[in-house]
Amino acid sequence: MDIKDEETGSKGRYSTIVEGHEAEVTYSRTSPKLVIVDHTGVPDALRGKGVGQALAAHAVEAARAGGWKIMPLCPFFRAQAMRHKDWQDVVNL
Repeated sequence: MDIKDEETGSKGRYSTIVEGHEAEVTYSRTSPKLVIVDHTGVPDALRGKGVGQALAAHAVEAARAGGWKIMPLCPFFRAQAMRHKDWQDVVNL
């Protein structure tokens, strides 16, 4: 899955197009060391196909590579982080 990273000022998103549908995770950068994930959007046509999970995992890997932490305000991302104990090094629950 090809995931694009976009960041403009303090806002950013990770997005992908699967089967002609776009899905995204959006975030706000509050400091060089903290981002707040505020939304995961996956169209109904892609639900259950692991697209949201892939976007969340990409955000975690980006945080690890960039040396920052994630505060998940998005209910989907928060639920994923609670299931993935191996994300606790970068996710502040």
